[in-house]
Amino acid sequence: MNDTIRNLLYDVKLPKFVRIKQQFDATCIPKEQIAQVVYSQLSQPQIAEKIKPGMSVCLTCGSRGIDNIVAITKAVVDFCIAQGAHPFAIPAMGSHGGATAQGQLDVLTSFGITEESIGCPIRSSMETVCIGHTDEGHPVHIDRYAAEADGIILINRIKLHTSFRGEYESGLMKMMAIGLGKQKGAETCHAEGFPRMHHMVPLFGKVILENAPVAFGLGILENAFDKTAQLHALTPAQIITEEPKLLKVAASLMPSLGFESCDVLVVDEIGKNISGCGMDPNISGVFATPGMTGGISAQRRCILSLTEETHGNGYGMGAADVVTQRLYDQLDLDMVYPNSITSTSLGFAKVPVIVDTEENAIKLCIRTCHRIDKDNPRIIRIKNTLELSEFEISEAMIPEMKENMVII
Repeated sequence: MNDTIRNLLYDVKLPKFVRIKQQFDATCIPKEQIAQVVYSQLSQPQIAEKIKPGMSVCLTCGSRGIDNIVAITKAVVDFCIAQGAHPFAIPAMGSHGGATAQGQLDVLTSFGITEESIGCPIRSSMETVCIGHTDEGHPVHIDRYAAEADGIILINRIKLHTSFRGEYESGLMKMMAIGLGKQKGAETCHAEGFPRMHHMVPLFGKVILENAPVAFGLGILENAFDKTAQLHALTPAQIITEEPKLLKVAASLMPSLGFESCDVLVVDEIGKNISGCGMDPNISGVFATPGMTGGISAQRRCILSLTEETHGNGYGMGAADVVTQRLYDQLDLDMVYPNSITSTSLGFAKVPVIVDTEENAIKLCIRTCHRIDKDNPRIIRIKNTLELSEFEISEAMIPEMKENMVII
């Protein structure tokens, strides 16, 4: 960044900030009880009967940062072994991890999911097989290892999606349609664009339920602090009927910023482990899909860095107006572009204005806002869109604090 740009920002003043805490329902399953709750769910007769001695059982592992995911996955592995089955895990994450087998293994490793930590082999491949066609003629692909197994166990968090609304959003149905499909299947499902995803996900998912050996799914709900709140084992039939109900529960548990608007939203970090869009549009207010609403209204947004776990995948940076040189230096476009091309959403892969420092990133946002009090700008600064129990606001926003907020 040259001196001309620095001079344009020199007189912009940064306001004073205060740190606030929001009160949310913190009810969760203690870590030491995770295995017990998993066993309780899987011991239901209609679930347990699906895992028989000698079976080869495939467990799905996604690309999101899910609380207790290692403990949850290991408990499922242990249950299968106790039933006399032979479990193995696969990365089920569409095109994430740069759409390579090793890249997807690296994503799992970054979450602590290794053969040693979960107690079973992990088989990673981008090879798929076509197991059938939708009623509309689309070929439905799933991971070859999963297709060859005697049983498939779906493990995923159920929550609102970042780019579409429907009966099924992020969850078990999407894990089948997108995750199990690897790059090829995910691209086919995305081909008609996000406005059609509410239709395509169950369309593909139901073909997989009919033609692949899905034993059951384990749906994970998290509270506003991103802690494991509930675990639900669902038969294939229950995935169809019960997942939409669990999605509504998940939506009620989600946190929010608690403010309707601000002048500038500052996000310290984004990444695929945080959200499929790097930062959750349901929080940030910027969606990849036209017509979507939600989140905070802000004139300008800046992003300061990428998480280590995202491995250079800065998909979602296009939702910001300004990024730092540090974020730009972290980028691996070979990780960004496969995800963007597969999802057919190119806007979130665009690189915003780049400035040298965090301070100048915030200043540039203030400088380019319209019709605001630039001596007292209304700014919210968060670590990421997952961690919203504590964050910073500029002093101008103190009068707008809600009853569940306190300054700390």
